[in-house]
Amino acid sequence: MSVAESIKQRALRMRRGEPFTNTRFLELGSRSAVDKALSRLVEEGVIQRVARGVFARPKKSRYIGNVMPEASRVIEVIAKDHGETVQVHGAEAARRFRLSTQMPTTPVYYTSGPSREIRVGNLKVKLMHTSSHRKLQHAGKKPGLALSALWYLGKDNIDAEVVRRIREGMSSEEFETLRNSRMPAWMSRAIENYTHGASHG
Repeated sequence: MSVAESIKQRALRMRRGEPFTNTRFLELGSRSAVDKALSRLVEEGVIQRVARGVFARPKKSRYIGNVMPEASRVIEVIAKDHGETVQVHGAEAARRFRLSTQMPTTPVYYTSGPSREIRVGNLKVKLMHTSSHRKLQHAGKKPGLALSALWYLGKDNIDAEVVRRIREGMSSEEFETLRNSRMPAWMSRAIENYTHGASHG
């Protein structure tokens, strides 16, 4: 079986709408042979290009036609491919915990890799480099999301009500992981004050 045929067979076994990168096929042939085969499959409509070097089998919706993979999922796949750690930016993290109603127009992520912009379909996504390991703790998990939200809100905007909302959005185990994370003293104090108040309330 030719390289192109092997790649096509494997691509057809991918779950519809699930993003993947060209590295998934490098054991089947050279980089240029893989890229060429994937480009051909895009032209044939077998797969679609969702970002540079990222593809997916088209997923159809009866209402809107082709459904693009979630930008967050695409970023995860790119990060894994580059050996990067990525964390949702604080503005979006705060919104997910209902601490802010602002909807960021451009999704932003902290990354251990270089700062850059990635286009996912028509959406522009920003990756911002951070060398702070504390900001990248528990990436992709609720405790990491909570830390990101707390960093974003800052020392003067965190009180028991903020911590209560975060606590309500997590399981007991996740909250315990958050409490044991590396964080500045002001953040730790706010969490402990809430915990102390809740246990005596």
